[in-house]
Amino acid sequence: MDQFRCLFDKLDKNNDGFISVEELHNEMRRVGVVSVDEKAQIIVTNYDRNYDGRLDYQEFLSYMMDREKKWKIDFHALDKNKCGFIDQEDIIHLFKELGVAISKSNAERIIQMMDEDSSMTVDWEEFLHHVVINPVESIGELVCSWKHNLVFDVGESRCVPIVMAHDETDVSACRNFFLAAGMADAISRTVTAPIDRLKTQLQVYGSKAVSLGLRDLKPGGVRSMWQGNAVNVLKGTPQSTLQCFLYAKMRKQVLGERDYLSIEQRFGLGCVSGAVAHAAFYPLEVLKVRLNLQQAGAPHGLLGCALSICHSESPWAFYRGFKPSIMCMIPYAGVECAVHQSIMSWARRDPANCHDTKLLLFSFLAFACGQASSYPLAVIRTQQQAQAFMAGSQTCSGVLRGLVQIYEKHGLLGFYSGMGASFVRAVPCALLNYTLISKMEMWLSTYL
Repeated sequence: MDQFRCLFDKLDKNNDGFISVEELHNEMRRVGVVSVDEKAQIIVTNYDRNYDGRLDYQEFLSYMMDREKKWKIDFHALDKNKCGFIDQEDIIHLFKELGVAISKSNAERIIQMMDEDSSMTVDWEEFLHHVVINPVESIGELVCSWKHNLVFDVGESRCVPIVMAHDETDVSACRNFFLAAGMADAISRTVTAPIDRLKTQLQVYGSKAVSLGLRDLKPGGVRSMWQGNAVNVLKGTPQSTLQCFLYAKMRKQVLGERDYLSIEQRFGLGCVSGAVAHAAFYPLEVLKVRLNLQQAGAPHGLLGCALSICHSESPWAFYRGFKPSIMCMIPYAGVECAVHQSIMSWARRDPANCHDTKLLLFSFLAFACGQASSYPLAVIRTQQQAQAFMAGSQTCSGVLRGLVQIYEKHGLLGFYSGMGASFVRAVPCALLNYTLISKMEMWLSTYL
């Protein structure tokens, strides 16, 4: 019973001899449990015999013993080597039995969720503590809870990056993850490059974009559909890596002695880290847009385009459209984060919703809402990036004036030129990133 008492004391943060719903909330959030409000309240309601809205030690002990009976057999089933603990190979084997591929580094992250003594193994006591705080009812639900932080990259830069385990010190695992993510990102961007170029042309030229694209096929051939893809690939992975690095550093400072960040804090840190990373690589974004709009067969490549901007304009031209671009991040990240949290809070009530296809759909819906809320600013950004490159272009005095000009020329639909292409591109991007990252990470962990 000593381990039961230790866990009770750990949860009883204010040392008043009781565990409140709020104290359960805090511990559940710390370990990444979903639907914490609902689950914490259910535990207290089911075992609070004197109806005082909290659990004393005897009531908590009753709950612990019920969980022990339920999960003892499952723990031994997970321990394939019968050595008294679960390691990453057991996690990989479990996912394989469920028909899901998982890399070694992801299996390590799951182990870290339960591992309290940094041994990279989980004994029965640690496992029991985990299922006490994470009150799932089956192995399938437990796996779903481990997957709840899975984020699908839908082809655009997110302002709230993936949070990696803050205590992860495995350099090889980090290296493999970023290499796999980089290769998957490069492939997905390359496969969808023609759609991305069409989106840029629609944002600048409107309904004329399709005819201009077909015209470029004559001198440039099919290869012209990939103009600007090299610089797009070049900026993608370094920008994401810098954003994750800055986010992790700021997160550590903001956390202090606390165990978790609020949604508002994650959103704020994500916006700051995203803005800094975006600013660092923004010139490459301008070059990508210029190359997307460049007539097929023109002699300027990446370096030629950069030199042309420096000579004919000024170095500040590399930051054209930066203001609307930063302004675009706030509604996009805020709406996407809010919608994603709301949808997932509802979806996780039913374990069937944790299927990969549904998780992808939910992430896409959040992405679509974020895009719709910020897309007019994205159109302004692209048009300002393309200024002085297009013949007869007029310089917009600012964001507001740019919005007025779009409305006068194209009406309300002009604010959403190219958004359909953005949605079409998002689906293959998400599928390719999700499929390739896990497979490449497994391959790298095997051969590197």
